[in-house]
Amino acid sequence: MRFTRAAATVVALACALGVAAPADAEQGGAGQGSTQQSAAEQGGAPAVSQRTQVQRAVASYDAMREYMAADDGSGLYRERYPSGADDRTYSFEWPHSQAHVATLDLTGLPGAVGRSFEDDLADVARGQEHFWNADGGTTGLPGYDSYPRAPYGGGGDMFYDDNEWVALAKVQQYLATGDEAALGRAEEIFELVVSGWDTDPSHPAPGGVFWTQATWSTDRNTVSTMPGAQLATRLYMITGDPSYLDWAQRMVGWTDEHLLAPNGLYWDNIKLDGSIDRTQWSYNQGVPLGTYTLLYEATGDQRYLRKAKAIAAASYRYYVTEGRLDGQPMFFNSIWFKNLLLLESVTGGTKYRGAMADYADQQWRTEREPATGLFNAGDEHTELLEQAAMVQIYATLAWPRGQASILY
Repeated sequence: MRFTRAAATVVALACALGVAAPADAEQGGAGQGSTQQSAAEQGGAPAVSQRTQVQRAVASYDAMREYMAADDGSGLYRERYPSGADDRTYSFEWPHSQAHVATLDLTGLPGAVGRSFEDDLADVARGQEHFWNADGGTTGLPGYDSYPRAPYGGGGDMFYDDNEWVALAKVQQYLATGDEAALGRAEEIFELVVSGWDTDPSHPAPGGVFWTQATWSTDRNTVSTMPGAQLATRLYMITGDPSYLDWAQRMVGWTDEHLLAPNGLYWDNIKLDGSIDRTQWSYNQGVPLGTYTLLYEATGDQRYLRKAKAIAAASYRYYVTEGRLDGQPMFFNSIWFKNLLLLESVTGGTKYRGAMADYADQQWRTEREPATGLFNAGDEHTELLEQAAMVQIYATLAWPRGQASILY
């Protein structure tokens, strides 16, 4: 039945916290006893409790599983619900990776609630491996294809950003559990990312990581280069290997030189003719500010922390103060917000967590279909990417504050 697991989860969490379960547990309403700061402290709507964030995370996950999981033993998902006539059997790698991350984030919920998702995480991680191309792509190194391989599909082009999201999830899993195999896979993917670095000095703005190995695109993107830097910084912090730090600094240096706009935000990509796509997506601000936060933690250099704070302030002004946040996809906003949580795990601030809580509550009230529990951006389909993003947002809002230090 709908939300049965969510209601049971709230009861379990209430017992762990030593408080009564909210009467509206079945509906995902706001309980009392908040441990979550939001705009309520500034005279806005009532704060949403930790219990309610947990329940909303679980309810949103239940809906994702019910309407989008393939449920054929593969551990794979559908691309959207309802499926279109021309949709493939399974989702592409990018949506699957975000469902993977959503499940990983759920395992970080307090106590037995988080542990109850460990089997689900193992299942979606097995599904992840159906994308693995052990033979390698155009650079000869293995990685995740954009579509499942046999027997579930015919594979597809490799995208460097797709692989980086999985690698960052593997690092998060290692930091949470000590899983050495996850760390090894992250290191393997980083080798693939380095193979995607532009080494041709004749190109305009030589350097940067290409977006994909496909021949139809030669873009070098913020989203393919900065997650590589974030991954490299994490690997340096874990292993102490200075080559990772060298690569991280090289990647952020290139991105800052060629894709950082005068307003302090990052453009999307630069092409081989030198033209720049000046779109400023929210996730292209989240990863850089998270990377600079980690570089500060890795080196102690205050310049990195100042840079992270500057990107956070500029992006907050652009998306929140100036009213552009709702124009960004949910799955870009989830990455931006989670990196802001990472920053505040270092600074001790609450402003960005409050904005994230406000956004989460607004989405619950305005973009969710109560009958299904699904979120969408206003069309007739809910994308797996959208639903997974909201699971991530609710789950990480329910984490203890310091735990955000392992995000990305």
